[in-house]
Amino acid sequence: MSLIKKIFKKTSRSNEDGIFFSKIEAILGFRPLYLEHYQKAFTHRSSNKIDNNGNPMNYERLEFLGDAMLSAVIAAYLHKEVPTGDEGYLTKMRSKIVSREHLNELGKDLQLTQFIDSKIPTAQFGDNIHGNIFEALVGAIYLDRGYAYCEKFIDTRVIIPYVDIARLEGKVISYKSLVIEWCQKEKKSFHYDTFEDNAISGERLFAVHLRIDEKIVAKSRAASKKKAEEIASKRAYFAFQEKINLK
Repeated sequence: MSLIKKIFKKTSRSNEDGIFFSKIEAILGFRPLYLEHYQKAFTHRSSNKIDNNGNPMNYERLEFLGDAMLSAVIAAYLHKEVPTGDEGYLTKMRSKIVSREHLNELGKDLQLTQFIDSKIPTAQFGDNIHGNIFEALVGAIYLDRGYAYCEKFIDTRVIIPYVDIARLEGKVISYKSLVIEWCQKEKKSFHYDTFEDNAISGERLFAVHLRIDEKIVAKSRAASKKKAEEIASKRAYFAFQEKINLK
């Protein structure tokens, strides 16, 4: 099929697909060639859909692909823009740009959840759904248009509006890592005591007590153990901020 036919192949497109096509085109900044890639990027596994070959049809494989493309494009950008940065610096900066928190912000700004095909109400999804869908969208772009368009989209939607190297240099990725580094450097014992702590509403929560030198220095509760530990670490960090050497 010629490029022209791919671009203007609309004869069998439903009105619903036409609306989706127009909205996706506005987000991408260019015309999709194969709309099915983008439809898959917004299909949640709860929809239980399968493709023509009988394979599960959802965004998870595209999410994997999009994650790799983001890492590659951001790595190339940093390699060019920061010629003095060593491997450790470049790796840390890339982690800040493609952090789950940052990707969730990107997905929210683009209002990507409005397109999700799911049997689960979007209100029941956690924040990570925004970043997951964003990665899947990048994966769909790669399959549809290749690396150059992927790079262009990431540059337009991620690098230009959000990447400020000077600001990112001072951004903390993990308070837990900072606290652990400090404890190890100062030869202090530390331990995260974790236990389930259900809320009044019945929601499953995790409570964490962070002990440093056998003394509880911070407490937190969250929907996941990892998040609870990070919140407790952040509270401990600010409590000991003057003593912790970020260098």
